[in-house]
Amino acid sequence: MLAFSAAALLLFVVPGPAVLYIVTRGMAQGRRAGLVSVAGIHTGSLVHIAAAVAGLTTLLATSAVAFRAVKWAGAAYLVLLGIRAFLDRDHATVGPAPSAVPMRRIYVQGFVVTLLNPKVALFFLAFVPQFIDPAVGTAGQVLALGGIFLVIGVVMDGLYALASGSIGNRLHERSWWRTGRRWVSGSIYVALGVVAAATGHGRSA
Repeated sequence: MLAFSAAALLLFVVPGPAVLYIVTRGMAQGRRAGLVSVAGIHTGSLVHIAAAVAGLTTLLATSAVAFRAVKWAGAAYLVLLGIRAFLDRDHATVGPAPSAVPMRRIYVQGFVVTLLNPKVALFFLAFVPQFIDPAVGTAGQVLALGGIFLVIGVVMDGLYALASGSIGNRLHERSWWRTGRRWVSGSIYVALGVVAAATGHGRSA
């Protein structure tokens, strides 16, 4: 478990799509929005952990059709978020970051972003088995390691949310940020969607 915890921590230190989503939300609407994003993302992680325990990740690993379907759905959803950010002219007005995007929607979006990321599921298939003892019950070990992964993820992503929220609060005092933040947010979402679509059928997380 110590070896797995150290390895998982290293994975979270390097920002990925989920972290960029959290940072984008935190900078746009503050620390609360960032933390709500963390909650949504790791609720999605719970689904992946449950799927790993049930053995459903094997389907994604062995079926190119299933993998591509989930991958393209996730990429399309990220691009859609980017387009919505581009069209949101309310955020171009003068004033601090409004709670224009309801927290419930931010939570759901974070959940969907993780749920439609097949690499999270493949992480449990390719990485977690390296730390499992076949002589002991596999499901219980996957569940335990998944719990460790979840705790580390919540802590690390929570730190990203707090940091980005603090930076965002300072940027909201700048007129250029109030005018251009929708373009920054939209560009990040679209870029994430393009990267997700370009990713091949691999085994790494």
